[in-house]
Amino acid sequence: MSRKRIFDIIQIGNKHDLPSRLFDYGITLVIMVNLLITFVLTFSLPDSTLALLQVIERITMILFTMEYGLRLWTADYLYPGKSRAKAIWRFMVSFYGVIDLLTILPYWLPMETIYGMGVFRIIRVVRIFHLFKVNSQSDAYNVIVSVLREKSRQLASSISIIAILMLSASFLMYSVEHNAQPDVFDNAFSGLWWAVSSVLTVGYGDIYPVTILGRLLAILICILGVMITAIPTGILSAGFSENFREAKLIETGQNTIFTIPVNSGNMWVGMRADDILEKNNIVVISVIRGKSQVDIHKAVIQSGDILICRA
Repeated sequence: MSRKRIFDIIQIGNKHDLPSRLFDYGITLVIMVNLLITFVLTFSLPDSTLALLQVIERITMILFTMEYGLRLWTADYLYPGKSRAKAIWRFMVSFYGVIDLLTILPYWLPMETIYGMGVFRIIRVVRIFHLFKVNSQSDAYNVIVSVLREKSRQLASSISIIAILMLSASFLMYSVEHNAQPDVFDNAFSGLWWAVSSVLTVGYGDIYPVTILGRLLAILICILGVMITAIPTGILSAGFSENFREAKLIETGQNTIFTIPVNSGNMWVGMRADDILEKNNIVVISVIRGKSQVDIHKAVIQSGDILICRA
């Protein structure tokens, strides 16, 4: 079997490619089994059950390691135009590359002995991020990722406003309450803990103001917190509404959007969707592969794809 064929199989995607779909379902099952075992191993178990689970865990880790090796081996197909060494490095520092490495590395290295059980278990929790691979096969997940990317600047601005409010509130509350409650508001971090629980409307109640000025300040900060924390929600809601409207326009054909089927001889095969704009003055809005929508920011055009474009 050629490296290109192995690359096609291990990539999430084509529903018309039975081996590729079987690989997707198989790796999803392995992820779920591995996470279930990680959860169950936190309980006190009989030695026989513990030994069986450890054997199954080792099998799943071997499969994860083989998958990681195959992705390194075929990385140059994921990043066409780059040398093999650069493509491997690009994959290793990518989000899924880092998650894959952190999943297998703590298991095969004696990190439990070197760093202690606590740190070892914390690193093993990284396995749960493998669930992103499961979700990335769904259209709903790709829509969420697309909206987050489109609204990233607005979200970053709103989050910075919330952070400024919390930091200001922490210093103010510490200054007002320190003399009255030196054991409770003993430093600015105590004020920050109060600010986070108040601004984000959690309200743990373990730290609270007792002075009149402190309580008046708390009322003002809580009101501002309710108003400001609603901003990211509004931004995301607007993003989903825009995405829905665009999808409806595509579906009904009420705009200038057009589709381009990609055949095996098309010059775009192997290109990333974002690169098409730079070379052809065409904006790829969506990539349809089989019956699924692919994340356009990661998609590598394949034969059989349907591109939804706008000039």
